[in-house]
Amino acid sequence: MRLPEITLKTAVAWVAMLVVPLAVLLFAQWPLREIVQAYSRQTNDAAQVLFALYVAVAITAASHANAHLAAGHQLASSSGSTPKWQRYVLLVCIAPWALLILWTSSPQVWESVVHLERFSETGNPGYFVVKLAGWLMALLALGYCAFSAARKP
Repeated sequence: MRLPEITLKTAVAWVAMLVVPLAVLLFAQWPLREIVQAYSRQTNDAAQVLFALYVAVAITAASHANAHLAAGHQLASSSGSTPKWQRYVLLVCIAPWALLILWTSSPQVWESVVHLERFSETGNPGYFVVKLAGWLMALLALGYCAFSAARKP
């Protein structure tokens, strides 16, 4: 196992733990709204932040584990290795998309982070993390494509 793979597995393991508080927050919304009649919006905002971070990492983790639904997915051999040509196709298809996302969203993400943007409906802090998660997703996808293309079979 090489360093980028270890780092990815460690990051995925940490982010996977977000599923538990995310489930608790999503489950708590109904009783908070109907019984307590308070804090359901704050709970929803916190769940949105956790979900954005979870999805940003989970997409790359699914690709790395060959668990993504994709055309040509059955072409990977039973050993889990991906044919070299397929890794380059991945780079050619995903890298431009990831670069476009990074380029077009950078000004908005940067402004959101600098101002620590809040959720517009509630004024709760943390909306900048949702925007940052989209940027993180594109960065991880770009990194995955580059490492996949450079990896030896």
